[in-house]
Amino acid sequence: MKCYVVDAFTDTVFKGNPAAVCVLAEWLPDALMQEIAKENNLSETAFTVRNGEDYDLRWFTPGGEIDLCGHATLATAYVLMRFVEPDREVVSFHTMSGMLTVQRKNDLYEMDMPAYKLTPVPVTDEMEEAIGFRPLEVWMGRDLVCVLENEDQVIKATPDKEKVKDLDGLLLHLTTEGKDYDCVTRSFAPKLGVWEDPVCGSGHCHVIPLWADKMHKTEFRAFQASQRTGELYCRIEKERVMIAGKAALYSVAEIFLP
Repeated sequence: MKCYVVDAFTDTVFKGNPAAVCVLAEWLPDALMQEIAKENNLSETAFTVRNGEDYDLRWFTPGGEIDLCGHATLATAYVLMRFVEPDREVVSFHTMSGMLTVQRKNDLYEMDMPAYKLTPVPVTDEMEEAIGFRPLEVWMGRDLVCVLENEDQVIKATPDKEKVKDLDGLLLHLTTEGKDYDCVTRSFAPKLGVWEDPVCGSGHCHVIPLWADKMHKTEFRAFQASQRTGELYCRIEKERVMIAGKAALYSVAEIFLP
């Protein structure tokens, strides 16, 4: 079985967020897909199977299956449009989060993603202890979103992994307004066996609606301030977030199934 590794949200290998993509003729057992994700040891391994004119898509972290992943969706669309159906410009995926459509626009792949509804929650001492900085405000969707005072705090933060596990939310996102970008974010997922997610598409399904309400604008150039870094081009359309990025192929390998 072929396994592609694609760096998403970048045009440069060794940057962005690497995702493994396995294009299947039929579904493998869930336990086997989970073992493959553990062996790959990337933040996400995507598995896709053709479904009529569309594709079914599932995402596995080393710690389990997840309901939504942006960078692995972008990587899967890149693999399908480059290697499987090179004449195709749009591909739709049936997922746990509904139908997701990806459109190729020159060197960008634009995903139509759901916007998470956010609820304000109280700032606590436990959050400050876990992050190392006291958030200005905190919001809850699927994930916990902490707004910090400035870009330097987001970049310099060294959260405590065990204390982050004790916070509510599946992932933790630290975000602020940027100097050169509209917003700057970092994402952490220790509950899923991933410490820092290099570039988080589903995280921007949280932070972009938040900043859209605060900034009263609909288009954003976003930066993920991980060590690998990544750029996302986002816009709000009603209850959807359009997230676009580039992709770079790192490897094509053969997995020998048991």
